[in-house]
Amino acid sequence: MAFEYHNIVIAVDGSKASDFAFQKAIDIAKRNNAKLVISHVVDTRVYSTIEAYDRSVSDRVQNDALELLKSFEKRATQAGVHNVVTDIEHGSPKVKIAKEVAPRHRADLIICGATGMNAVERFFIGSVSEHITRYAKVDVLVVRPEEN
Repeated sequence: MAFEYHNIVIAVDGSKASDFAFQKAIDIAKRNNAKLVISHVVDTRVYSTIEAYDRSVSDRVQNDALELLKSFEKRATQAGVHNVVTDIEHGSPKVKIAKEVAPRHRADLIICGATGMNAVERFFIGSVSEHITRYAKVDVLVVRPEEN
């Protein structure tokens, strides 16, 4: 039995874990001649309190997110992925990736890094990859960085 993926969502956040997952996503997309949806969710919990004092924060966060996606898109196309789409969302990455981004793009695979946050953040708000794995209606590949 051969497995083939047609629409792959890769969740990126700028962390080393998501960068490593992105490399795997490129390989899988090329091997399957699949569309690669590079998704970044701006976690509004992070800056919503600060924004009350400085309205320019959301503009800077939006610009940083767009630049991040642009760089990933360029890397994917240079690596030979022919069908690349970027997707930026605002809200909780836990909810958006599994429940909105993947269904909207008819994803049949979601790829994410094992960890993007530090241990304290995971303790308080939980693991994004764990939530995606639990609530996604499609296959999920959680990529762990190689140990040196």
